[in-house]
Amino acid sequence: MQERLLQFIWQFRYFNQQQLLSTNGNVLELVHPGTLNHNQGPDFQQAMLRIDGMLWVGQVELHIRSSDWYAHAHHHDSLYRNVILHVVWEDDVNNPHDPVPILVLQDRVPKLLLNQYQEWMLSRQFIPCQSQLNSIDRLVFMAWKERLMVERLQRKTELVYSFLESTKHHWDETCWWLLARNFGMKINADAFEQIARSLPGALIQRHRQQLVQLEALLLGQAGLLNKSFQHAYPSQLKREYEFYRAKYGLRPVHIPVYFLRMRPPAFPTVRLAQLAMLLHSSERLFHYILETENLEQLRLLLNVTAAPFWDDHYTLEESAPPKPKHLGEQFTDNLLVNSVIPLLFAYGCWKREQVYKDRAIRWLQQLPAEQNSIINSFRMLGAGCEDAFDSQALLEMKSQYCDRKRCLDCAIGNNLINSQWLSS
Repeated sequence: MQERLLQFIWQFRYFNQQQLLSTNGNVLELVHPGTLNHNQGPDFQQAMLRIDGMLWVGQVELHIRSSDWYAHAHHHDSLYRNVILHVVWEDDVNNPHDPVPILVLQDRVPKLLLNQYQEWMLSRQFIPCQSQLNSIDRLVFMAWKERLMVERLQRKTELVYSFLESTKHHWDETCWWLLARNFGMKINADAFEQIARSLPGALIQRHRQQLVQLEALLLGQAGLLNKSFQHAYPSQLKREYEFYRAKYGLRPVHIPVYFLRMRPPAFPTVRLAQLAMLLHSSERLFHYILETENLEQLRLLLNVTAAPFWDDHYTLEESAPPKPKHLGEQFTDNLLVNSVIPLLFAYGCWKREQVYKDRAIRWLQQLPAEQNSIINSFRMLGAGCEDAFDSQALLEMKSQYCDRKRCLDCAIGNNLINSQWLSS
């Protein structure tokens, strides 16, 4: 038994409420379990109980064992003076003179419910409830995905706000940092973010018209120009970088960029060259994001192609079969989902402008669902995934609920538990 499960059982009344008695013989009637307290103090606030026919309103504290009350020193804590009931799984003290009435739930909870919870906690499947997922009502799942999507956007908004605070509320700079971070993908995200932080937006704007200078600044700050090159173009990039490093007092970032186990089109050299082209071809990108209603126009703007040198290169030294280095629709959509849309949503929250938040949601519904192993696994289980709104919701469910075994906080887990309770 875990205390979180005990809280869940009490909160949703998944126990036999007939003929409730405290350990010292008080007749109890649960009117309202109270609201779960996420802060310091007793577990539930504003609970309503009838104790021997008299209505009491106050706090309820829950423990696995009654002795935990003393082990946690609640009898000396003023925050627990208004506790009207101590709910426990088992009474291991058996003190008939305890000043706070104790209710024991051990024999009042269906074994079926406990077995289901234990099965989920021990599950090593893709998601704990995967064999039961198809039994969930479609409307329940749809409502839960909407909630998950809001939670995901709110979490991403916190990252945007942290950048915004670091940039002293400069939205263009925040946009630059966020885009750079997502160009690095998971493996190089931190390095690309530090590169952006090391090159202020004003400096980027100063060199925006000169693509070679932008590439030199990005590749140089990544530590990729600190050797001698035989070919003319990399040598030119090195010269440009050495000049501007001395001029601006630049220092390459200390976080290395990684090539290992990456497909060549995703090499950091290629991504930095594409990022340079995006900076070169788009002026006041953040303002364009705010002003445009047309998602397709924005996709076209983001889907850049690296400079001609990269047509037959993935690195600065070795040539490769010719192939223009387009950003590609899939990576462009990834930037929209993970950079542009969270930025737009966060701006709407910050300015309290619903129009931007609504547009962010609408764009998610217009974009195709992401393609990765997690989404493929959900599809194999029969979970509908029609667009990026759905795929983002499912990714949130997997990472924030399923992987953490937060089944009791999940609408699907709640629905399954409730179904079992009604059938017990």
